[in-house]
Amino acid sequence: MVKALAFKGDKKPTKKRKRLPNDSNTDDDPAPASNQLTTTTPVAPTEDPDDTHWVSADSLPDITGPVLLVLSTTPPTTLSSDALGAVFAQKIENLVEGLPDSAEPHDIRQVWIATRVVGSEGSFTFKGHQGRYLGCDKYGVCSASREAVSAEETFALQAVEGRGRTGCFRVKTAWGNFFSAKNSESQGSVPVVRGDVTEAETEAEADESTFIRIRMQARFKPIHKVEKAEKMRAKISRKELEEEVGRRLEDDEVRRLKKARREGDYHEVMLDVKVKGKHDKFA
Repeated sequence: MVKALAFKGDKKPTKKRKRLPNDSNTDDDPAPASNQLTTTTPVAPTEDPDDTHWVSADSLPDITGPVLLVLSTTPPTTLSSDALGAVFAQKIENLVEGLPDSAEPHDIRQVWIATRVVGSEGSFTFKGHQGRYLGCDKYGVCSASREAVSAEETFALQAVEGRGRTGCFRVKTAWGNFFSAKNSESQGSVPVVRGDVTEAETEAEADESTFIRIRMQARFKPIHKVEKAEKMRAKISRKELEEEVGRRLEDDEVRRLKKARREGDYHEVMLDVKVKGKHDKFA
């Protein structure tokens, strides 16, 4: 092994004692060795709780992403699927005072991923937790057993009009019939879910068993995204405003500037506040 060149007068390097595994450090808070790799775990940004709570879809453009299909049964149930592709009505545990418009999922089997069919007005597919799509055959039998989308896995949604029915839709199959969930006559039995209610029956009897309330995560709702963006725009401290203006601000001026940030005329209002400050200075 070739040694490094040594010159007269050079200090001899001191040998470092190797630390044995059983050596103990007498310090109360030992520092890591120089050759020891230290890592720091980055702190994940906290998730906005407003993004994770569930809200009702108000119209067809709202529907996208994870959804909960709440059936019109007593007590409220949700359309669920198991690992084998069976579709059934499952009781909802996360309710406020038993109201269906407060429903949130407690089981992954209750969640479907809604996707709009490209080029359509109101046609959607619903993908289950096991990666297979909700479908309905011509006899009205529902299942979630196919990994590819055909006509049977495509549904047209129709918004239900009327007071107290916000967030309610009818789900129409490729065969022209509608999904329904009806309580069985025998006590304690699970409601029956089928897709064979005809349009004539629905219109004549206003069959509420075909009403399905769609709940979705707030983060995917367009109006929530707009409101969140407005909040972020308005999120500015008094100190930042005063630094930009160059003087101390009155309370009403701070409120006015924050409102302007939300409404989009911030720069105009900021100019007015600056001009007012100059007038007061030379008054």
